[in-house]
Amino acid sequence: MRQRRFKSPIAYRLREIPVKQIRVWKDAQARGLDRKGIAELARSIRNEGLQNPPMVQKQGREYLLMSGQRRLAALKRLRAKKIPALVLTASTRYDLDDARAASVVENLHRNKMNPRDMTRACVDIAGSMGKTKAAQLLGIAPQTLRSFLGFAAVPEKIKACVPQKLTRNDATRLYQAVPNVSKALKIVDRVEPLEPRLRGRYLRALTASPKATHRTLLERAKRGLLRQKITVTLSKTNAKKLQKMAADEDRDVSKVADAIIRNHLNNPKGGKRRAGRRK
Repeated sequence: MRQRRFKSPIAYRLREIPVKQIRVWKDAQARGLDRKGIAELARSIRNEGLQNPPMVQKQGREYLLMSGQRRLAALKRLRAKKIPALVLTASTRYDLDDARAASVVENLHRNKMNPRDMTRACVDIAGSMGKTKAAQLLGIAPQTLRSFLGFAAVPEKIKACVPQKLTRNDATRLYQAVPNVSKALKIVDRVEPLEPRLRGRYLRALTASPKATHRTLLERAKRGLLRQKITVTLSKTNAKKLQKMAADEDRDVSKVADAIIRNHLNNPKGGKRRAGRRK
């Protein structure tokens, strides 16, 4: 992850501040914090002390939490009234946009936010400052940000194709593969007539190869549909024959059945062929 560059080295002072004055950004709260993990951390802090204080930034009468949300949660569990914290100095403090980005990064990369909360946090920060700046401040590629944002990042012109021409998942996948709206809309016209499963395969192929031609993507999508499991019902007699063949060849029944079908499809007029191993 690309680190934020400061005009001067990060400077802070260690202070003891009231817990009730520390504020966690609403869009950065890791709602999925592991209670068991927090309890273990609280026990560790109680027995060994706080080795690495949370980092905060003064904002009016409050302190914005920059990093250390799990530690703060553990200290609250211990019912601490005041805690030691690293307070950024005025010379190296974040501006508001950077502060929000820093707190989101803390949750995204350290606290392992679940996908729903990750999306919610990225949607909020991108909505307040735009996707380009949000990606820069978060230190991630625009494509990575789009994957975090999901359907929320899809432009309105593409969203308008849902549900008549695309599903929400289709629209999300299309925009992540082709961020140019005009080009994406042309692809919508191409895939709209396709059967839903084939369309989904097409868009997955597009994600893997955004520069591939329409013909190539369509061929890959069709091949993908053919690679699927098919259930075949056999009579008791044929089932016993299949089991005997598998036992004679010391092979799995499904592999023997697959070999028989492959031989038949490849040589429909070639008569009966041995389904065993090639010599």
